[in-house]
Order: sequence, then C-alpha cells, then structure tokens
Amino acid sequence: MATAPAISTRSLPSFEGLRPSTVRASLVRLPLRAAGLTQRSLRGLVVRAATSIGPKYTSLKPLADRVLVKIKTVEEKTGGGILLPTTAQTKPQGGEVVAVGEGRTVGKNKVDIGVKTGTSVVYSKYAGTELEFNGSNHLILKEDDIVGILETDDIKDLKPLNDRVLIKVAVAEEKTAGGLLLTEATKEKPSIGTVIAVGPGSLDGEGNRKPLSLSPGSTIMYSKYAGNEFKGSDGSDYIALRASDVMAVLS
Repeated sequence: MATAPAISTRSLPSFEGLRPSTVRASLVRLPLRAAGLTQRSLRGLVVRAATSIGPKYTSLKPLADRVLVKIKTVEEKTGGGILLPTTAQTKPQGGEVVAVGEGRTVGKNKVDIGVKTGTSVVYSKYAGTELEFNGSNHLILKEDDIVGILETDDIKDLKPLNDRVLIKVAVAEEKTAGGLLLTEATKEKPSIGTVIAVGPGSLDGEGNRKPLSLSPGSTIMYSKYAGNEFKGSDGSDYIALRASDVMAVLS
C-alpha cells in the first residue's frame, strides 16, 4: 500500500503568532488511498506561519506598489455571544492600511497607490505575506490584491478597486424542474447574480484607466470558481471578482 509522509500538528494548539523557528513537525505514515489522496496532491502541502519582525525594527516601509495592512482581529464569538473554538474562527480578509509604497511606473506614467493609510480594505484570501510586527498581525501585499474599500461592517457597501466587480449572488433553486424539493446539500451553487458595484477599471499600457463595460443593476453570469465569496449582514451571498471572470450579461 502506498504511503507518504504527513505533518502532525498535535503539538500545535493554534497557529496564531506562530514563528517559523518554533515549528516542530514529526513525520507519520498514513495510507493515501484511505484518505483519497495521491502523491501529486501532497506536493504543494505546506505549513504557513507569519514571519516575525524583531522588536529592534520599529518601522516598515513597503516598496513600489505594495501595501502594509494591519489585519482585523479574528472574531472569537458569534453574533449571539457564543465562544468559537480556534478551528471555527473565520480567517479575516480585511484590515486597515498602515503604510503604502511609492507606486509604480506603467509606460511613461507614474501611478500612485490607490489607497491611503487609515483606509479599511478587503483583500484576496490567499494574498500577500503575513507578518508579526509591533505585537500585531500584518499583511504585506500588492495593491492589485486588494479587492476593495469597506468603510462599514457590511460587505454590500464594498467599493471595488481596479477591474473588480461586486455581485449579489442569485438565490439557489429550491426545487428541480420536476418539482422535487432540494436539500441544502443538493442545491447547485449558482453562477448568476446582480452587479452591485464596479471598480474604476484596470490600467492600460500607458497607465491610463480603462472603464469597465459593466454597470450596477446588470444580471450577469460568471465563472463558477472565480473570486472571493462573502456573507452579507442580511444573510445574502456576495462575490467579488475580476471583470474578466464575467462571461455574459443576461436580460
């Protein structure tokens, strides 16, 4: 039976504040077929931990089109006040911009960073490099990895950046064409929704903005596995994705 090494994390109660130098991993041998895994699927498996910046460094200046974001604290309780275990706490995708780079040059034009310090932003789920700096968790990432500006606690108020679009996802069908009720597990994930807001557009080769052809209120169909998904305060599903992931406008 084929076997392969896997990482045991029994000695790691939480990844919060974990430093690369303190990670201890032991190797155990598990049957892959029983877990439905293959050697290929394990090649990219890594343990990621925040890079710790020593206390002797008191400032951090991002370069070029990079931005430093102080990560929003993980929610430890539900809206009803129930304490969440570490494994159930949702990894935040937002924070406050605390430092920005000088921008970049596109063609012959200098393009400044589009967000300012103090701005609350939402970023792509797997973007950037996590840092432990001045006692807090930060993320340094490219400006293009910022999905949008969010000045409230409700994702429906997101102001998309660059070529991104905010979409309210259509409600999944409750019944089949034959009238059979669908359970939550069998409802097909919709890839249709209504455009709520659009970004200013991407940059062309000369550093000029190219406005998006989409407009709020349009009903569109998008790529099924694109973008970043969010839950609104009213329970509605939203997704922020690039305009290039929109496949068609429906009418």
